[in-house]
Amino acid sequence: MKKLPFTISAIVFIVATLGLASFSFQQKEKFPLKESMERGKAIYTAKCIACHMEAGEGTDGYYPPLAKSDYLMADKKRSIEQVLYGASGPMQVNGYDYEEKMPGFDFTDEQVSDVLNYVRNTFGNKGDALTPEEVKNARKK
Repeated sequence: MKKLPFTISAIVFIVATLGLASFSFQQKEKFPLKESMERGKAIYTAKCIACHMEAGEGTDGYYPPLAKSDYLMADKKRSIEQVLYGASGPMQVNGYDYEEKMPGFDFTDEQVSDVLNYVRNTFGNKGDALTPEEVKNARKK
């Protein structure tokens, strides 16, 4: 009888290993949104609350609301850029005009992701997770 180069147990081992490797690639790790939001709340409290207020309501005529904000939720990339580089000029939020200047912040990609995940999922907002990778890609080169 001719000896086969692989034994049955070796074949089973290879197939099982390939199957597990394939399964691990198919299982995309879920972004830890809750943890990101918890970190983002601390950033919001330290850096954003003075203008946008405790409940994200903003200040009429000066600082736009983040609560139930059509402007905030409409464009992730714009939100990232405004946190990083600030904003100036007219903007319309929930039907009202605002022109007060917003400073940019020297935050890491994770910090931008965290604070935006917090405001995009608090104050009556519900948005997809925003990852540090998205922030990195939105940074001006």
